Amino acid sequence: MASNNDTVILPAPSHNQTYVTISALEAGQLTLPEKLFVTNADPEKRATVPSLAFLIQHPSSNDPLATEKLVFDLGLKRDIAGYREAQQHHIAQRQPTNVKPDAADSLRKGGLDPKDVDTVILSHVHWDHVGTPSDFTNAEFVVGSGTMDLLANGGGPHYPAEIFNPDELPADRTRELPPVHEDDAGKAFQRQTHHTWRPFAGFPAAIDLYGDGSVYIIDAPGHLFGHVNLLARIGPKSWVYLGGDCCHDPRILSGEKGIALYDDGKGGLRSVHADTYQAAQTVKSIARFLKDGNVREEGDGEVRVEIVVAHDGGWAERNKGRFWPGCL
Repeated sequence: MASNNDTVILPAPSHNQTYVTISALEAGQLTLPEKLFVTNADPEKRATVPSLAFLIQHPSSNDPLATEKLVFDLGLKRDIAGYREAQQHHIAQRQPTNVKPDAADSLRKGGLDPKDVDTVILSHVHWDHVGTPSDFTNAEFVVGSGTMDLLANGGGPHYPAEIFNPDELPADRTRELPPVHEDDAGKAFQRQTHHTWRPFAGFPAAIDLYGDGSVYIIDAPGHLFGHVNLLARIGPKSWVYLGGDCCHDPRILSGEKGIALYDDGKGGLRSVHADTYQAAQTVKSIARFLKDGNVREEGDGEVRVEIVVAHDGGWAERNKGRFWPGCL
């Protein structure tokens, strides 16, 4: 838990601590108008940015020479025709897009076949994160609580069902994380994982994915129903936070910019998030990692947490050597 001065306290490594490796994956690009995402924006500025995916390799508990392979997010589909009509209309406003290489291409270029991926976790099910699930023929898909109801029924006037693809996740290999709150139990998917949410490092709800303190799923509400992030331990005193669409510009995390509001077409204001207040609170929680000297491990000194959000073009440009088969 965080202390009264909001210092983030992460668990100390165990005697035989497991560390994971993380590699960024090219998974397509789209173009975003700045005015929809950050405050005080240039109304004419548009930027073509990546939709990053990540390969996480976790040492196998059964075979010391093997790894369990997890992919977090899948980016864009390589075949735009695979999107529904309403999605196509939205994508037309995000041009230019670039669908090559997609997540599967990137894995193959690094010598890994998508069929060898054990698990795919989606931060959320917007069109630019779901990619092409059919490439991952042996993976179990894991999504945030409420996601399957969202795919089937939509989520209110800004998120009608037609902007989602209800049938693209494999029915027999998809499981949903349990509800974070009791009030959400009515929308829970029947095929749930057996995890338990617990407070962690000042976050209200997190899951120790492998049970060894190496990878945590963080409930990250605000952007879309079921939105989750990952926090992973990659070495002694070194962690990585994968923020998905907690924000679309790192300047929001640093406090240089705020979340933009714009006309919702019905006489009100909205943001790109389903719940702007919750999204801002999630950003505030993550931004604690950026404060100098603010992050420590139990009983020990400072640690480093690198934050990577899905559409950070600057990060991608600066870190070309950390894409698969390289690593973070």
